[in-house]
Amino acid sequence: MTARDDESALVAALKAGDREAFSEVYRRHNAAMVRLAGSILRNRASAEEVTQDAWVSVLRKIDSFEGRSLLAGWIFTILANAARSRARRDGRSVSFNDGLSGGDGLADAFDGTGRWVQVPELWEEITPERIVAGRGVLEHVRDAIDALPEAQRAVLTLRTQQGLEASEVCTILEISEGNMRVLLHRARVAVRNRLDEVLK
Repeated sequence: MTARDDESALVAALKAGDREAFSEVYRRHNAAMVRLAGSILRNRASAEEVTQDAWVSVLRKIDSFEGRSLLAGWIFTILANAARSRARRDGRSVSFNDGLSGGDGLADAFDGTGRWVQVPELWEEITPERIVAGRGVLEHVRDAIDALPEAQRAVLTLRTQQGLEASEVCTILEISEGNMRVLLHRARVAVRNRLDEVLK
């Protein structure tokens, strides 16, 4: 069974009201949804509230999902729209286009597909001993992601953690592909630098 077939089966189960299917989708995406909403709203409690509202919308609208995008992309679009509406209502605004003028001296560490041109030495040397010796690599990664500026965190969450296509990320965040690439590059470099610092 291909990933596309698996997603089609999952969507069919959601449309049929299957609780286990919903639990699976919720488990896959909820934490990232709260992070994205937090990037837009800058308030954890509001982010959690908007995320729950988005889940209600997902369940109400699942019958209208036609599969023209990934299910995750559709869910995150609902969430981003809800978070933007809440931000406007609260008199806040967030732009994912800020600070993209370049000139930061970062080397082009990624190829056109978003993969490392040269894998960082640190990541090739991670051993069980290094993981046990620290707080754990995943905890360090989470801390590094949480410390990112909102726009970088949003792009990294959608592109890398959720595996959405570049075009879907651009649509959800309403940014150009060039801006998305710059934000993703800066986020990856920041996370890499943070790991370099803590895992020496």
